[in-house]
Amino acid sequence: MDPRLVPDLASLIRLQHEARGFSFLSRQPVTSLLAGRRASRIRGRGLAFEEIRSYRPGDDVRLIDWRASARTGRTQTRVFTEERDRPMLLVVNLTSATFFGTKHATKTATIAQSAALAAWRGLQSGDRVGAVIFGDDDREEFRPHRSRGGVMRLLGGIVRRAEALAAAPPRPVRAAPLNDALRAAEAMAKHDWLVLLISDLQAADGESHAILGRMSRHNDVIVIGVSDPLERTLPGAPWRGVVTDGARLGVLDPARDGLARRVPEGHARKLDEIRRAGLRVQTPVLPIGTEEQAASQLRRLLGAAIAPRRAAS
Repeated sequence: MDPRLVPDLASLIRLQHEARGFSFLSRQPVTSLLAGRRASRIRGRGLAFEEIRSYRPGDDVRLIDWRASARTGRTQTRVFTEERDRPMLLVVNLTSATFFGTKHATKTATIAQSAALAAWRGLQSGDRVGAVIFGDDDREEFRPHRSRGGVMRLLGGIVRRAEALAAAPPRPVRAAPLNDALRAAEAMAKHDWLVLLISDLQAADGESHAILGRMSRHNDVIVIGVSDPLERTLPGAPWRGVVTDGARLGVLDPARDGLARRVPEGHARKLDEIRRAGLRVQTPVLPIGTEEQAASQLRRLLGAAIAPRRAAS
């Protein structure tokens, strides 16, 4: 099956080579959506050299590599990443409502890609990576491990659930599966964890926001909110569409009852509600769309671009 519809294990393994040029740590490029965040609650071990790349406004001038700059004729800077000894917990939504997409990929595939990229990036940074992967009726928990085998096991769990969605009938969106998974994550992530919720946010309600707020007291909480273009903006007239929530069937008409205005307003409201879930600071939300590969979106949102690796001289 096309991995843009249902991800397979091979496509998620290949993403390990795309899991660079971005970071979920508190030290961020000035253009990152995470820049300006409060200091991370997670205490690290130091800095590790990652690469040499072209200097960008906002980079620390003390990290300019003058020998590389002279050799290339352009100002070059050394890039370091913070070494970590911490658990990363992925909370991955694979309910039937995510098996939807109108452009390039389904939300299921985009969620799976985002989770795989985060897992590989965490492993590369020396983190222990675990997950709570949930569907409509149950969930699967993977305790954090700092090993390739641990990442492979949780990726296998993602693929199994995604494959089951392809054969399952549509079901109504419910908050209960999401909140059950968040409670499991809260019980697991006691202190100084990085918690990444990777979900389409359609089911989030007041209880979801409360649990995220409680977790953010003692952990770093980041939300990767996946959406389809049709959930953000409806096409103009004369377009119409037939839709179902698994229980009801209806016609989607942008010209009726202000629907063309209400859809983008509703999506923006959902994102804002999640951001406000943090009790003292806003919860960072990284909006990812199905219309593009997740890796390029994460690099763009987190303010970094792939640069050729150069050996230090």
